[in-house]
Amino acid sequence: MKTVAIVGRTNVGKSTLFNKLCHKRLALVHDRPGVTRDRKEATATLKKQTFRLIDTAGLEKTTDLAKAMWEQTHVAIKEADIILMVSDARTEINALDRDLARELHKTHKPVILIANKCEGAKQKESLNDFYQLGLGRPLGLSAEHKIGFEELADILLPLIQESETKEESATERPLKLAIVGRPNVGKSTLINKMLGSNRLLTGPEAGVTRDAISVNWTWQDKAIQLTDTAGLRKFGKISDDLEKMSGEDTQTAIDFAEVVVLVLDINQPMERQDLLIASRVLKEGRCLVIALNKWDTVENPQKVWGPIKERMYESLQQVKDLNVIPVSAKTGYGINQLMEAVFKVYGLWNKRIPTHKLNVFLEMMKEAHPTPLAKNGRRVPLKYMTQVSTRPPTFVIFTTNPDKLPDSYIRYLSNGLRDEFGITGIPVRIQLRKRENPYAEKSKKSS
Repeated sequence: MKTVAIVGRTNVGKSTLFNKLCHKRLALVHDRPGVTRDRKEATATLKKQTFRLIDTAGLEKTTDLAKAMWEQTHVAIKEADIILMVSDARTEINALDRDLARELHKTHKPVILIANKCEGAKQKESLNDFYQLGLGRPLGLSAEHKIGFEELADILLPLIQESETKEESATERPLKLAIVGRPNVGKSTLINKMLGSNRLLTGPEAGVTRDAISVNWTWQDKAIQLTDTAGLRKFGKISDDLEKMSGEDTQTAIDFAEVVVLVLDINQPMERQDLLIASRVLKEGRCLVIALNKWDTVENPQKVWGPIKERMYESLQQVKDLNVIPVSAKTGYGINQLMEAVFKVYGLWNKRIPTHKLNVFLEMMKEAHPTPLAKNGRRVPLKYMTQVSTRPPTFVIFTTNPDKLPDSYIRYLSNGLRDEFGITGIPVRIQLRKRENPYAEKSKKSS
C-alpha cells in the first residue's frame, strides 16, 4: 500500500483533510494552532483507491518542541511515496512555506501543492501567488466543504498507481527485447554473437527462422529475455500459410516486447517495409533502436549511412532522435553500444516527471505560444498537466474545451516535452481530458 504524507505549517487544515480522506474524525481539529504534534496514520480512500495516509504536526518557528515536531515531519516525508503540501489560500505565503517547499524539492518525490480554505472568488484569485513556491500548479481546495476533491483524485490517484507499478518493476525480472527486421538481414546471426554460441539456426537463404524464439541472456549482470523473430516481408507478397503464421508470431513478439531492435542491412536501401515495421513498433508504444548491420562490409559507411538517416528521419517524425547503432553480427562490433542504447531508452520509457515540473513547463509553453482562439474569442484554457503512466510516458492535460485544441498545438507540446525533459527516441503520448468547471453549477444556482 502506498504512503501519502500531509505536511504544512500550523492551522492550514491538514487534519481536516486527513479526516475527510479517511472518512472518520480521527485527528483533532481546532482553530488553535499546533493541536497536532505527533504523526497520525490511517488508511484513506479516494474513489475506491486505498492508501496509507500520514497527518503531521504543523510547522512553527523554532522552539524545542517545534524542533521535535519538525523531526516527526521529516520522518513522514522520508516514509512517503507522495506528499501533499497544504497551505492556506486566505493568508500570504511566509518563510515557513518557502522553507518547506525547498525541503520537498530535495526529496525528488511527487508533491501536490494544495491551497486549502479556497471557498470563494477572492481565494481563487490568490492561487497564482503559490507558483512562487516552485511546486507547479496549486490546487485550490476546501477540505471542510470537500471542494476540489475530484481534481485531487485526478492528480493523486495516477501517482499512487504509478508508484505501485514502479515498486513491482523494481523486482528482478528480465527486460523483454525483440529483434525484428526483413528476411536475411542477420537477426539470428546477431543474437548468436550476443550469446557467444550458435544457439539459433542461420543460413544465406531467407526464411530460416519461422518461430519467434526466446532465449534468456545476461548482459553486464542485467537479465534479458531475447527474442529472435521471423523476417517480415510485405504482407501483399505473402501467399504461403506458414509464412503468414510466422509473420503473426513476429507481430505478437513486438506486442509483448519492451524494447525492439530493428535490424537493417546497410548494403540494402531502406525500404517501405522497414518503415512499416518501425511504425508498428512505435504505434504499440514500444521503445525502438535501429541496428545497422554488416557495417564491416562497407568501404565508405558514412556515404551509405547518410541517405538511410535522411529517409528515416523524414518518415519517422513521431519519434525524435532515434538511436541508430552501427553493428556487425559477424565480428561483434557495436554490440555493447547497441545494448547501452537499449537500456538508455528503456530507462526513458519508465521515466516519471513530477507534476509540479510539468505544470511549470506547461505555463512556459503557453507563454511562448498561446493556445489558439476558440469561437467565443477566448483562448483554449489548459488547466493543468500530469503524467498518468509510463511505458511509454503518457500525459493528460485538463481543459474545458479539448475539441478546440488542434493537433498542431499538441505536437508543439510533445516536441517541447522531449526537449525539456530529454525523453527523446521513445514514443510520448499526450491526451486531453475534459475538466468541468466545479463553480459553474454553483454559479447557476446562486443566480
